[in-house]
Amino acid sequence: MEKYFKKEGRYSFYEAGEGTPIVVLHGLMGGLSNFDAVASYFSEKGYKVIIPNLPIYTQSILKTNVKAFAKYVKDFITYKGFDRVILLGNSLGGHIALYHTKMYPEKVAGLVLTGSSGLYESAMGDSYPKRGDYEYIKKKAEDVFYDPKIATKELVDEVYASVNDRIKLIKTLTIAKSAIRHNMAKDLPKMHVQTCLIWGRNDRVTPPSVAEEFSELLPNATLYWIEKCGHAAMMEHPDEFNRLLEDWLTHTHLKAH
Repeated sequence: MEKYFKKEGRYSFYEAGEGTPIVVLHGLMGGLSNFDAVASYFSEKGYKVIIPNLPIYTQSILKTNVKAFAKYVKDFITYKGFDRVILLGNSLGGHIALYHTKMYPEKVAGLVLTGSSGLYESAMGDSYPKRGDYEYIKKKAEDVFYDPKIATKELVDEVYASVNDRIKLIKTLTIAKSAIRHNMAKDLPKMHVQTCLIWGRNDRVTPPSVAEEFSELLPNATLYWIEKCGHAAMMEHPDEFNRLLEDWLTHTHLKAH
């Protein structure tokens, strides 16, 4: 992924391919590499895939909330000169995508949500997290996936480091509170954008009932399930994820021309 990484002004982002822009929004603990398979696949299929590094831990505490991140995404899209984009978000990234769509519907051609927060927020902070307890963090990281082996030591170490960084911990809790405050249930019925929901049948962070609720509340949503899959479908079952997303893009005529 390295060679596609760019830094311009206040933005750093991954960018590959040419065509219809897909802007990918990562989650709280998710690095850009979580979307490796999506990026390499769709950038060869007539899409320009862009993954901005969201300023989750670098903005002032007053700008550490869902609404401010949505504004950041809008500014980024404007900076890049895109008219309309397809937004794809996982976890907190899905919530930011939803809030962005609520605020700037004219910018969004289509919405793709996987394991998104926005309706159900134990995702963020039920017992979040015990500082210093490596085994606990490891268990939490493994819970994200159906197959705990995907939570490599490297990934657990990264989460552990974040949790033991006092500033990051404070910001994480601030985001968790903001996510609860910005519950989208009342907004979703008014959001008519074509929406693709791809959900892991075994998601323990945002359970299947959450996907069903999104599907009921969003007027133009299509829900796809991936079996034996947890909270990060694009990491756990990348080929299946890409196939379902491509199907949906074709059916909704958002397919690249």
